[in-house]
Amino acid sequence: MKKFAFFFAMAIIALTTAIPASAQLKFGLKAGVAVNDLKFNSVAENFNVENRAGFTGGAMLEFTAPVLGLGIDASVMYVHRTVGDKTLQEEFEHFNSSRDYIDIPLNLKWKISIPVISNVIKPYLATGPSFAFLVSKNDFKEFIEEKKCDVSWNFGAGVELFNHLQIGASYGIGLTKAMETIKVVDDMPTIEGKNRYWTITAAYLF
Repeated sequence: MKKFAFFFAMAIIALTTAIPASAQLKFGLKAGVAVNDLKFNSVAENFNVENRAGFTGGAMLEFTAPVLGLGIDASVMYVHRTVGDKTLQEEFEHFNSSRDYIDIPLNLKWKISIPVISNVIKPYLATGPSFAFLVSKNDFKEFIEEKKCDVSWNFGAGVELFNHLQIGASYGIGLTKAMETIKVVDDMPTIEGKNRYWTITAAYLF
């Protein structure tokens, strides 16, 4: 699945060179809320994980081919995520529950044009990989290692209002480990955590 995400991203990048000159190119600013839920493997049944809200903001580019409504949505976002795990925070007092990423989602987007109202409201669907690079300092390396790159797959939907304002929601499924325990003894179980997150954003396209 990770290789598929990589080749999908390469296909999106290659597709940008094949978009006709008549395609619409828009630049936008985007901000929103990111609700993170870290999913551990079955070994970690004792961990009590809760949804925690963070925030995100950044810039985006959108290419849309005429008539069909198919296009590409690429963003560079700053994302602040938190880990709502009471057991980790109680047992390891120095555990830092917040993490900061530079996230690069690459989505294939389909805008659904509805006659008469398409200039006012236009729904859309989007899906594609996301590559998040950890930029926050990792202060807790004795038992837990946070991975520098987190690859996810996003599924999203939203609406575009008056051809400029986009309001959308997406769900991301982690394809790689966001964190795992470091074995300090041979019989210590390996605990792996993958990100699952909802993102709700508003973007204004110029």
